[in-house]
Amino acid sequence: MKVADILKIKQKPLVSVTSNITVYEALKVMGENNIGALPVIESDQLVGILSERDYARKIVLKGKKSHETMVSEIMTEKVIIISPEDSIDTCMELMRDKHIRHLPVLVEGKITSMISIGDVVNAIIESQKETINQLQNYIMQ
Repeated sequence: MKVADILKIKQKPLVSVTSNITVYEALKVMGENNIGALPVIESDQLVGILSERDYARKIVLKGKKSHETMVSEIMTEKVIIISPEDSIDTCMELMRDKHIRHLPVLVEGKITSMISIGDVVNAIIESQKETINQLQNYIMQ
């Protein structure tokens, strides 16, 4: 199973922000869209990612104010990316090893979507269900 298989099912459009808005404004976007991370895009290029974890560690724990802090000040700039051709296992390994929950999907240098740990886990569960059904059918024959 590949990232492309998740993208066929995933119906949510890509939601992003620019780096020159406040963290508060970005948090509102996250809340309105029920998502935990936002790609930060400038001139059609991915320049970072802002996650709930960035907010917790770089705003809340440091006593900063989200109304006064810009996204550019706390976003993660070294973004780990994937392509539609990457395997779900690769995504799971990246997320586990790098302790991240979201991966931007790039096609020809442009971000097209994001997948979350939930997307990956759901894909693995569906794949395992299919394998179980196939094995049960084989046994019953």
